[in-house]
Amino acid sequence: MNEEQLSKRLEKVASYITKNERIADIGSDHAYLPCFAIKNQTASFAIAGEVVDGPFQSAQKQVRSSGLTEQIDVRKGNGLAVIEKEDAIDTIVIAGMGGALIRTILEEGAAKLIGVTKLILQPNIAAWQLREWSEQNNWLITSEAILREDNKIYEIMVLEPSEESVSWTNQEIFFGPCLLQEQSAIFKSKWRHETNTWQNIIQTISNNQPISTENQAKIRELEHKIALVEDVLK
Repeated sequence: MNEEQLSKRLEKVASYITKNERIADIGSDHAYLPCFAIKNQTASFAIAGEVVDGPFQSAQKQVRSSGLTEQIDVRKGNGLAVIEKEDAIDTIVIAGMGGALIRTILEEGAAKLIGVTKLILQPNIAAWQLREWSEQNNWLITSEAILREDNKIYEIMVLEPSEESVSWTNQEIFFGPCLLQEQSAIFKSKWRHETNTWQNIIQTISNNQPISTENQAKIRELEHKIALVEDVLK
């Protein structure tokens, strides 16, 4: 993977960046995504944000070698702290982290979301955390994608601020409103696999008698999730 050829996952993320957007890529790693967006003229300006020194230096090196130092500013900082008002950022990308961490970044950087018109989020796990956040903060999920790469399944979502209150059902928060409606083959495969994993966990817990109060609660939680999936995939 490089700035010319992204991974399948990042290529899909990049596809949601449209003409002349000013983007901030949080947790940019090697800055491949902003370099790709600038070179393909979907972004006119980009911030590549990194909190860890190694990836920060890698991003700087990549931007220099790509000859894009005038259009991409590599900054070291925690989450949305790298964004300044005068940057006029309209699109924020956060990809390749856990849903809970992305949610924390959004919550801690809430003031930096003023004026932002699009969030492109790709959580590795716990995507429901971001759907729950979107409901609580009135961001509408306008598009979702699910794809498989290197035996891993990734979910991507695009959010836009809403002037009206946003409300999702429990199913929509758990599965994704757009993904739930589409129910692609990858979507079904993911949730069948998850169900099998949960059933195996329940069996393992049940084999260890007596079952503690904590494990009883865990079984009830997993049985609830299994019921949700079975209701959707029936």
